[in-house]
Amino acid sequence: MPFLEYISDENLIREVKYLLDKAVQKRQDAEKSFNKNVIDPFGALFEASDFKSHEEWRNSEMARQCQKTIQNHVGTFHQRVLGYVDGWEDMGTGGIVDLVNREKKIIAESKNKFNTVTGGSLSGVYHSLDAQVSPKHSQFKGFTAYFVNIIPKKPIRYNDPFTPSNKDTGAKCPENPLIRIIDGASFYHIVTERVDALKELHKVLPKVIEHVYQEYYGKKDFVIPDIDMFMSYFSVAYEK
Repeated sequence: MPFLEYISDENLIREVKYLLDKAVQKRQDAEKSFNKNVIDPFGALFEASDFKSHEEWRNSEMARQCQKTIQNHVGTFHQRVLGYVDGWEDMGTGGIVDLVNREKKIIAESKNKFNTVTGGSLSGVYHSLDAQVSPKHSQFKGFTAYFVNIIPKKPIRYNDPFTPSNKDTGAKCPENPLIRIIDGASFYHIVTERVDALKELHKVLPKVIEHVYQEYYGKKDFVIPDIDMFMSYFSVAYEK
């Protein structure tokens, strides 16, 4: 029985390993270059009270650097996973847009978290999408464009017109029914036609991560610790 109904085990494992490889490499690099990086000597002293030893603080600092690397790649992970779904195409990093479904006439720009793009920069996203769906000679003329926030600000599903404020004038960008903003769970539903597709992915990830560590990294006894605590964060992010 496959991990998920909408992506093959081979592709899912490949993408999980790709992200974990990035984290492992960053951890190794952090250990090698720790003393070469400029550490804030003032901040380190203020943080010292939260740790029992310098070694504990040092390990925490390296973990923080690794966490940043993982977070930077999780958005790409979602993009690549969705690109495997039948009818969908991952346009890659630096593409005109992130995802395309030509049959359904949908394009999408995907970000991992609601605050990845903020303030005046949001109008830039709007105008970039408008430039794809509005011009007469665009290959995506008449497509619906989604700005996807995989992790929403509030645990509420939404699929609304995208009308951010213009960074120059302060006025809202004009409402266009073809330019929308949507949360990750709702977009996964559109892509896979499965209401709980994102939850299904989150549910199987521990098994896939453990599989990668056990089969590819040689850690046969590896399991994610305190798994129930980690899994509870999905409800906080997506379930009101």
